[in-house]
Amino acid sequence: MTRTFDQSNTSHATLLRRLGAIGYDILLVFSLGLAVTAVWPLLPGTGTATGPAFKSALFISFFCFFGFFWTRSGQTIGMMAWRIRVQSKEGIAISWTQALIRFLVAILSASCLGAGYLWMLVSDEKLTWQDMLSNSEVVYLPKNKS
Repeated sequence: MTRTFDQSNTSHATLLRRLGAIGYDILLVFSLGLAVTAVWPLLPGTGTATGPAFKSALFISFFCFFGFFWTRSGQTIGMMAWRIRVQSKEGIAISWTQALIRFLVAILSASCLGAGYLWMLVSDEKLTWQDMLSNSEVVYLPKNKS
């Protein structure tokens, strides 16, 4: 079942908000990496935390972290703090395929010194590389007036 989001008063998230959320999420991903590294030697037949199997386990755990949040609520914990959400252009939760594309392209963008994120500064639609290639967008959520 696909989750549809409320689109009232949303606008494209700024680069500063995206970077703020990334900063928060990096701390969580680092902690997840420490946990995987601590558990890895305890698993039968794995030995020390090196090699392609360990790196694959880290990659998969990092993707599962982001994929879980993005496909459910559209927000990681960092995104919640900065009041931004990833969604498809139709305003629904992204799929696991879209999440994988976003994740891989975000790694590519970071490898290019953030060029994919800086692209939004020249894009008319304010989209990053991962937004364009995954057919998604990141929107700013205004405060609730309760």
